Amino acid sequence: MKIAILGFGTVGKGVYEIVKKANVQTQNLSVSHILVRKNKPRVLKEMTDSIDEIVNDQETDIVVEALGGIEPAHQYILKALEHGKHVITANKAVIAIYLKQFSDAANKHGVKFYFEASVGGGIPWIQGLEKALRIDTVNTISGIFNGTSNFILDQMSRNEESFDEVLAEAQKLGYAEADPSADIDGIDVANKLCISADIAYNINLQDRKKLPIFGIRNITLEDVDFFSQHGYAVKLIGRTHQADNKFDYVVEPTLFAHHSLEANTPDNYNLISLNGETIGKLDFFGQGAGMLPTANAVIQDILDIKEDKDHLKRNFDKKMIYSSEMTKADYLVRANADVGSLLKEYSPTKEGNYYLIHQIPVGKMHQIMQVILKDDDSAFMASLPQDKIKSSDSHLSKQEAVA
Repeated sequence: MKIAILGFGTVGKGVYEIVKKANVQTQNLSVSHILVRKNKPRVLKEMTDSIDEIVNDQETDIVVEALGGIEPAHQYILKALEHGKHVITANKAVIAIYLKQFSDAANKHGVKFYFEASVGGGIPWIQGLEKALRIDTVNTISGIFNGTSNFILDQMSRNEESFDEVLAEAQKLGYAEADPSADIDGIDVANKLCISADIAYNINLQDRKKLPIFGIRNITLEDVDFFSQHGYAVKLIGRTHQADNKFDYVVEPTLFAHHSLEANTPDNYNLISLNGETIGKLDFFGQGAGMLPTANAVIQDILDIKEDKDHLKRNFDKKMIYSSEMTKADYLVRANADVGSLLKEYSPTKEGNYYLIHQIPVGKMHQIMQVILKDDDSAFMASLPQDKIKSSDSHLSKQEAVA
């Protein structure tokens, strides 16, 4: 089975390396083409700058898209599918927008479109979710979807280093890009959450403008220390759940008790959970990024195609209503703005620089936070599950009410 790789960055190189190692399972795989930019030197005989050469090669069975970004990845994936090539990608940004279009094109042309590596890196999250959905309705998805943000928060907590110091370290290690916005502003998590929700609910979630997203750009070491003093660790979380033909979703910093699995997910690891009607809660833990873990997931998809293994069929046409008020939560807000008056109907209490906001709809909290940021662009917030806020060892529920 011959494979073309589009792009020769981190993922593309990892796929190439694993194929070249040729163990018992991969010994019949070979790389026929590697697409590189026109100005790139041709250091390997497989390299080409022509997508047409690849899609018109009758001997190439599978195209692995490893370019990243939206374009030209979107057009190249469609072109490959329309030319009867199976396509595999780890590109969550393009899948989050075009999953239904790609799936429809694959069905039309009798080929497969697989994307295990797009969410969770080396964790078999997509297939785990699909297996649960064969039997169950999955009503909740939640987790640490981004290894870079988790590394930053974990190192700040462990080593008492500032956000900027740890971000620089993450960039040096290759965990964060030169422009880290997608990771620290929650965009990467939002893409992965959208893909997961599409599969879980069989919907086509293209309009993400309503998605409440708040990242970790503004977190300080003082915030991390304050949370820790009260028994919590902070993680950047993506969450969605469904009920009665409605669904919600959110990306935001969230506090977890020190003994929880989330609080103890270290470095650049991911921890993603689902809840099904009969299976209950399932946790998936592992390397969420990196060259070889991500490439491993790509190779798993290649082997599924080689062995003619079908994945869960979805047409992504179910109609559901997004609701910004399905979930209520308690929040901690640090701001110099007049938070007390903005949120007075939610019984704010205060300790030092932090306001505790009681039982506010998630969508409403994010709307108000955008107002707060206009007055204080360094403001920060984190949600805290209600059952943990009212635990007996929490001091946060015992503060004085703000008049």
